[in-house]
Amino acid sequence: MIFGTVHKYGDNVDTDVIIPARYLNTSDPEELKQHCMEDIDKEFVQKVTPGDVIVAEKNFGCGSSREHAPIAIKASGISLVVAKSFARIFYRNAINIGLPIVECSEAVDHIQSGDTVSCDLEKGVLTIENKGLTFSIPPFPKEIQAIIEKGGLLASIKGE
Repeated sequence: MIFGTVHKYGDNVDTDVIIPARYLNTSDPEELKQHCMEDIDKEFVQKVTPGDVIVAEKNFGCGSSREHAPIAIKASGISLVVAKSFARIFYRNAINIGLPIVECSEAVDHIQSGDTVSCDLEKGVLTIENKGLTFSIPPFPKEIQAIIEKGGLLASIKGE
């Protein structure tokens, strides 16, 4: 079960604002998390706590195909990203590194920054706890759930 406070953003949050190109000289998650979202939200790193959730409008993760973006998000402590839609490559990169992401337009329309949400990926339920609103989401196939539970595709293949 995922439970966290929401940090909400708009449409077309691209990988250049998730992790600016000037920090791509490393792939170290600890380094990347220090600069996560800084070009769209200067206080993000100070505000985020482990388990928090990013919610966004349409086309989250557009732009370049860098895997650094979901790595920075996951390393910062974000446990889930919910959006109306994701850029295709970002979606796959997020799954590959074990970052759960969910598309749910209806929930996004009701969620605001500071709300608390919970998500049961196995049952396919997303709840805005402080508003008492619950939404159905498609549960991940068991293979995808296994990748996320093991922390990413490589860990899943290695059997870690």
